[in-house]
Amino acid sequence: MAATSLRQEVQALVTRPRAEAAELAAALAVRRIGAIVEPLIEIHYHDGPVPDLGAVQAVLCTSANGVRALARTSGERAVPLFAVGDATAALARAEGYATVESAGGDVGDLVRLVERRLRPEAGPLLHAAGTAAAGDLAGELGAAGFAVDRAVLYEARPVLSLSAATAAALAAGAIDLALFFSPRTAAIFAELTHAAGISDALATVAAVSISPAADAALGGLAFRGRAIAARPSQKGVLDQVDRLLAVPPDPIR
Repeated sequence: MAATSLRQEVQALVTRPRAEAAELAAALAVRRIGAIVEPLIEIHYHDGPVPDLGAVQAVLCTSANGVRALARTSGERAVPLFAVGDATAALARAEGYATVESAGGDVGDLVRLVERRLRPEAGPLLHAAGTAAAGDLAGELGAAGFAVDRAVLYEARPVLSLSAATAAALAAGAIDLALFFSPRTAAIFAELTHAAGISDALATVAAVSISPAADAALGGLAFRGRAIAARPSQKGVLDQVDRLLAVPPDPIR
């Protein structure tokens, strides 16, 4: 397709959990890209004991779901919060946390930010996490002398199959882009497309992944093309979409 046609007709598969999918769909709509929202993970919050935030020097959040889970569990907002990326930090500020810093990247960036800003002797850290966590935050910070308590506040459960509508759209060649924001969702997509018998249909789809790890989790799926964001963020993914479609970047995201 020519670029002018793509701007009018392209369809993108959005695999993020529903809470994040709405914002991404809006950013795609600005680009005249339709969004087919197919969350591959469903978030289930735990109703366990409330973490004692008074006993920690800071909270660490490696996902927006960690912020949401912590905010619904505890009304404490004065404890400093260190977020893995800008979107997670923005959500923490919207939830009322008074002191928020963003690592602007991945778990490794968060480790380096904590090491620069905090001291191990000032007290333990609390990681607001799900049952499955990317990276080894506690291990890396533990090597630097920090004590990290991991509070499991939610579970991200994979869906069992693609929806009939999405499977049909893929099989019909009606999807041009597929966007992946974690290695786990990419791996789930690979498993579910194989199970649905539509892997061959991906020859007309370009995959855009938030990180090399997410791209690797797609395995040997034969997409039309595969691209990786320069930075692990939604903006990075959208920048890659702009490049793929030759659409001038939108100054407001």
